[in-house]
Amino acid sequence: MGPNRAKLARGFHLLTLLVLLFLCGCATSQPEIPAMRPVSEYVKPDVTYPIDVYDPLEKFNRGVYRFNYYFDKYLFLPVTNVYETITPDPVEDRVSNFFANVRQLFTLANCVLQLKPECAADTVGRIIVNTTLGIGGLWDPATTMGIRRHNEDFGQTLGHYGVGNGPYLMLPIFGPSNLRDTTGLVTDTVAFSLLDPFNFEHNEELGMAYVGLYAVDARHRVEFRYYETGSPFEYELVRLLYTKYRQLEIEK
Repeated sequence: MGPNRAKLARGFHLLTLLVLLFLCGCATSQPEIPAMRPVSEYVKPDVTYPIDVYDPLEKFNRGVYRFNYYFDKYLFLPVTNVYETITPDPVEDRVSNFFANVRQLFTLANCVLQLKPECAADTVGRIIVNTTLGIGGLWDPATTMGIRRHNEDFGQTLGHYGVGNGPYLMLPIFGPSNLRDTTGLVTDTVAFSLLDPFNFEHNEELGMAYVGLYAVDARHRVEFRYYETGSPFEYELVRLLYTKYRQLEIEK
């Protein structure tokens, strides 16, 4: 099997695993998580509350939302808490900076695809400065120098060219998304696998360590905790905020 086929095979296996997790999250019989606050605190009589997010798979998505809660509570957060406990804050910052610098490769590619020269120039500058002066991206001198950070992905590129959201999706582990952004996520992931900037093809142990640390760092940087808002409409709130956030990201 050639190197590209091997990379695609690994990507296919990962995608298959995610699909299985997705199905398990929805098929597993899980009790409803009771809200900490009553509906009456949020809903007023004789008031219409519009819902403008297309969610034909709502029952399915709610099952995944509950699955994510249990996965987060009993696996993801405990691992993240151990990481935060044993890792000094300055080291955590270096790890976050490193992955942020790597993610700029996605941004650069999508700036070019969207024909945004200023975005591309800023991103090239950040990559060069942080990779050299920042010692492989461990530090972020580009921000100190006033070089603007952009965040672009293929989902935004599709939206830039008029591709609609499609149905809302709650992905296992990854959280809120939609059909367009899920397509973008898969595309960015496959592109990174094919590019293979760290030669993971010949060092699978390093690749597994990279993916694991990337996931833990990503969770470490997100303060959100499932079902801690107390609202009986947390699912609807997350759905709306995600949709509006992505809309603003595409329009900027």
